[in-house]
Amino acid sequence: MEKWFIRNKKGDYKKIAREHNITEFLSKLLVNRDIKDKNSIELFLNPNLNKMYNPLEMKDLYKAAKIIKEKIIQKKKMRIVGDFDVDGVMSIYILYTEIKKLGGIVDYTIPDRVNDGYGINKDIVYKAKEDHIDTIITCDNGIAAIEQVKLAKELGLNVIVTDHHDIPFEIDENTNKKQYIKVDADAVVNPKQIECKYPFKYLCGAAVAFKLIQGLYIALEKEVDSTYSLLEYVAMATVSDVMDLVDENRIIVKNGLNSLNNTKNIGLKALMRETGIENKEISVYHIGFILGPNINASGRLDSALKSLELLLAPDEETAAKFAKELFNYNEERKLLTLNGFEKIANTIDNTNIKEDKVLVIYEPEINESVAGIIAGRIKERYNKPSIVLTMGKDGVKGSGRSIEEYNMFDELTKCKDLLSRFGGHPMAAGLSLEERHIPILRKRLNENTALTEDDLIPKVYIDMELPLRYLSFKLINELKVLEPFGKGNNKPLFGGKGYKINRGFLLGKDKNVLKLILQDKDTTIDGLFFGDIQSFESKVIENYGRDELDNVYKGLNNNITMDALYYPSINEYNGFTNIQIVIQSYRFR
Repeated sequence: MEKWFIRNKKGDYKKIAREHNITEFLSKLLVNRDIKDKNSIELFLNPNLNKMYNPLEMKDLYKAAKIIKEKIIQKKKMRIVGDFDVDGVMSIYILYTEIKKLGGIVDYTIPDRVNDGYGINKDIVYKAKEDHIDTIITCDNGIAAIEQVKLAKELGLNVIVTDHHDIPFEIDENTNKKQYIKVDADAVVNPKQIECKYPFKYLCGAAVAFKLIQGLYIALEKEVDSTYSLLEYVAMATVSDVMDLVDENRIIVKNGLNSLNNTKNIGLKALMRETGIENKEISVYHIGFILGPNINASGRLDSALKSLELLLAPDEETAAKFAKELFNYNEERKLLTLNGFEKIANTIDNTNIKEDKVLVIYEPEINESVAGIIAGRIKERYNKPSIVLTMGKDGVKGSGRSIEEYNMFDELTKCKDLLSRFGGHPMAAGLSLEERHIPILRKRLNENTALTEDDLIPKVYIDMELPLRYLSFKLINELKVLEPFGKGNNKPLFGGKGYKINRGFLLGKDKNVLKLILQDKDTTIDGLFFGDIQSFESKVIENYGRDELDNVYKGLNNNITMDALYYPSINEYNGFTNIQIVIQSYRFR
């Protein structure tokens, strides 16, 4: 059972409304998002490109840019080493196309998810030496590649690390404090470095690569404004990597979406066509749930190089071929995910694992490429930190997804003696270990956790109580100022009490959408529910009886009263426009 809380953050709503020429309603929503001071409000309301931070404030960025500039002038060979997800692919695309355009001799490689695992490895280093590469540039990886970078330096290679992941550390046994481990590259560009003074720490890997390209343009005395055409790729990476859409990320995504809706990239246009969104206005939703998963799919089931080749496609025929392949991979990925999720959920529900606060599940038959997705779904179902392990080519591999109350990276660091390899951040991690260590890992994570029972209860935060009778077209249009929505800037959520249900309908080909005609005093509004309809019906029967449920579907008088959490929207259909709400959660009175 989830708990509902109304955000009650303090702020001078009248003053904010007056100074920024907005309503008190909107100023309260900003304060609820901790956007209170004049500068942050101005940036949020007007996320213009001129508000982006100076790339040269990032530690080692100009140093890295000057190294690349020298290599371009000297005609030295450079190799980009990326990652196999959307962020990694976009990072490579940005660095490769721009360095090449500026006259550099550059190529790229992406580790194979199954055969190589995440990040630069020693084989990649040896291959670079064999191919007479002068400089390796990592993107979206490298900050934890201590031994790999050391090897590269010993072989006489230059190394530039660009990354955004958390800095690896050890716990000092005497002080119990973190001792950060530094990678010994020629330049290390990562805003999360302690010494880095960059104002915003939460960029994705592609955004760090973008900033490096801006620095390179400055070093070469070229017009930096021309780099803004890259923001559509940075925006895709930012959304797909689930970064907070605040501060500079908001500027990136807001402006990147504008570019993406007018993209000239042949590959992206082919993928939009293949996925059926060619003529739609591309939003955060389309990136996160359609384009992103298709781009990710090739790295999961084949090679991420195919996604990169899609972006680099020279003509429509080639682009269409790669788009079709990616689409087919994603359909296969969906099936693998569903089967794996059902198998693991069944294991949890029928064993003592369900009593654990930290779920560690080993299922050798699951395809390791979808372990992370399954871990995310398990976390959503049980609201517990979840680690899904499977048998990979070189032993047990897995991925973890966490809840806000649990820093998975820190907790795994405490168990690193059990792990062959691991990395990540507070909300997600990847790991490898020997099979014999699985029960020990599970036991230790659960014995050492500070999670309480209350931490494991899902909590929903409501912006304010807003009865349906107060909704208007003007108010709903006002909410558009807050877009784009995503992590860190969720859609505003409102609550209302005591709604009567006049009638219910099941919609859609599969009858998987519930439409309710809701009444709030003299106001009647359509409510759409996209959740578990079977559970909704069961709760109606449990609270009011089968006859009352039948009355809802027949449009007959009933005694059902419900509270609802919702987001309002405007529905346009066949020339008619009306206000509707999308119900996120409900409870019966």
